[in-house]
Amino acid sequence: MTDPDLARLGFHEAPVALLILSHRRIQQVNAEFEGLFGWPQAELEGQSVRLLYPSSVDYEKTGSRWARRLAGQQRHEDERFMRRADGRTVWMRTRGRTLTPDEPFRLTLWAFDPVQDRMSDTGALTLREREVARHVVSGLTSKEIGQALGISPRTVEVHRAALMRKLGVGRAAELVARLTGRG
Repeated sequence: MTDPDLARLGFHEAPVALLILSHRRIQQVNAEFEGLFGWPQAELEGQSVRLLYPSSVDYEKTGSRWARRLAGQQRHEDERFMRRADGRTVWMRTRGRTLTPDEPFRLTLWAFDPVQDRMSDTGALTLREREVARHVVSGLTSKEIGQALGISPRTVEVHRAALMRKLGVGRAAELVARLTGRG
C-alpha cells in the first residue's frame, strides 16, 4: 500500500468520529462519524455543518467561538450538544484544529466523542428542560433562550429552576459545570 492509500484508510477507519470542513461546509467524514451521527457520507458532503446543530443560535454562537479561538491558537476544544440524523440531541466533546492559520475556517479537522457519562443523570429531564440546558451551556440569557424557544423568559426561569433542583445545584455556574461535566 502507498502512503496516500494508508492515509485515506487511516482517516476512514479511525476509531474516532472525524470531520473535515472548508468554510464550515462538510468536505468529508469517516465511518465512525457516519455511525455516531447517523448520516451517510454522501448526504453530508457539501452541506453546511449547521445540519449538525440543534439550532441556528447554537451554530452561530459556536462559529463565533471557533473564529476567536482558532485565530489565536489553531486548536479548539469544547463540549456541546449536537444533532443526529434521527433528530436526537447528544452531548459531544469536540476537538478541532485549523490547517490554514491565516484563514482559520478555510480548512479545519474535527474529532467528536459522545460524552454519555456527563449527561447520564439527566435522563429524568423533560425535553424542554434539555432544550433550556443546551442554551444555558451555550451562554444564552433567559431572554435569549425564550426567544430561541418561543417561550417567555419567566418560563425559561421555571425550567432552569427545575434543572437546578433535579441536578442538585444552587447557582447557574454550578449548573453549567454540572451539565458540562466540570462540576
